[in-house]
Amino acid sequence: MPFSLKHIKREPKVESGEKPPMLILLHGLGSNEQDLFSFAPLLDPKYLILSVQAPIAYGFGGYAWFNIDLTSGIPSANIQQVIHARRLLNNFINEAIDAYQPNLDQIYLCGFSQGAIMSYEMAFSDTSMVKGVVAMSGYVLREITPQLNFRSQLKKLKVFATHGTRDQVLPIFLGRATNDYLKAMRIDYTYQEYDMAHEVNLDCLNDVKRWLSEQVK
Repeated sequence: MPFSLKHIKREPKVESGEKPPMLILLHGLGSNEQDLFSFAPLLDPKYLILSVQAPIAYGFGGYAWFNIDLTSGIPSANIQQVIHARRLLNNFINEAIDAYQPNLDQIYLCGFSQGAIMSYEMAFSDTSMVKGVVAMSGYVLREITPQLNFRSQLKKLKVFATHGTRDQVLPIFLGRATNDYLKAMRIDYTYQEYDMAHEVNLDCLNDVKRWLSEQVK
């Protein structure tokens, strides 16, 4: 069947007839679906893992979820492109549900940078679909979230957010502002900082692996 977004897949290791949890990986600006998929062999084998390519060609084999201006030190995202990407991602998740028949109570998103931003957007726009989010080196787009009436629906959502204290692309103040914002929502939320730049170091990856495994014990 055709999908709204290109993706690659890692099959789960589950008992016969058991519906697997589904983990959707969303890469950052200028990357592609192969990037975070390199983590797939290290993640809990119970997960059906889908790594998705963003819709906007960005040159040299890279893609973007939306255009963003980073020149001022305060990121400015193209909001209409964010909304369009969110719709495509919503369609893709529904298509993946139909095609792969995962456990509907265990659908997780894991994104880096722009992929983390899109993970937040997707989870907040459809709280009934997404059970949990891993947001690495991203932040919540406050330009959009005030439009969403989701506060009372977020009680079942789980979030693990990471950020590097030496991040010069999306500086640490963005992660800390998101930390303050999401703690105020009183959701199941964990925030962790690492001595790293705009990247995923070994300590961060190990914590992500551990958090994801805990969700499917």
